[in-house]
Amino acid sequence: GGDDARPAQPSGNPSSRFVDRSRRRHGGAPPPARRGSSVPRMPPTEDDPIAARALAAVAATGAPYEVVRIDPELADTAAFCAAYGYDLDESANCLLVASRDDDPVIAACLVLATTRLDVNRTVRRLLGVKRLSFAPPELTLARTGMQLGGVTPFGLDPDIPLYADARIADRPRVIVGGGSRAVKLLVPPAALTAIGAEFVEGLAGPLPAADPA
Repeated sequence: GGDDARPAQPSGNPSSRFVDRSRRRHGGAPPPARRGSSVPRMPPTEDDPIAARALAAVAATGAPYEVVRIDPELADTAAFCAAYGYDLDESANCLLVASRDDDPVIAACLVLATTRLDVNRTVRRLLGVKRLSFAPPELTLARTGMQLGGVTPFGLDPDIPLYADARIADRPRVIVGGGSRAVKLLVPPAALTAIGAEFVEGLAGPLPAADPA
């Protein structure tokens, strides 16, 4: 209904909070709020319906969560983790995949940043398609309203299945996109279960070892 688009207020969930880390840790700017601290500001979702939808969806799970505001220029995973002090193994990327059909089959897959999505075997088998690849940015934007770096599992079209690598279920919390490059969400696995994520063994594998210098 029309209420779905209204930004959720973190005060409605006593276990939620909003942290502003949008100031960089480098370049002479003041440091962002320390991890775990809260500030008396509301998330910047009022003028961003996609981020508002994501925030409403995570609030509706009833699970504790944290809204983290960041510099949009630092939204990509490696830059974000380096700038804001999160580990790659607690950061999860939400990736859209699409079959190579005229009317593509779409799915969202959530994997830790230290792993690589197994598109050609596990995901292709889950979707029952012959050919599958990562959705290009323009298709991701068309189907979700989100830009790369801000894609979130929360508030997706219910027709898009959501798969999460089983490793994520073992993490106390993971940080994911918030629907905007200016927002991240720190959530427990229970929040993902609440929105219908299917945890899949073997959805992702370890990243290949880097070549020695």
